[in-house]
Amino acid sequence: MRLFERFRNARNKSAAHAKERLQVIIAHSRAERDAPDYLPKLKQELVEVIKKYVHVSQEDVKVNVEHEGGYEILELNITLPK
Repeated sequence: MRLFERFRNARNKSAAHAKERLQVIIAHSRAERDAPDYLPKLKQELVEVIKKYVHVSQEDVKVNVEHEGGYEILELNITLPK
């Protein structure tokens, strides 16, 4: 009996992790859909400016816009090499 309980618990944990991952993917796709049209161009230009000083790729720069109250907050995260 304990053997079957282990499999059941492992499957439930697996399902919970899969559900969490799916929620993150959905939230990310919604954020991209609601993002302003200028973000891709802004991201490209920021990467070009940063490349003048440090070697980074397009994937190293994350640009996000959040809405709080009546304001839009532009969040910029850059992963810099060591």
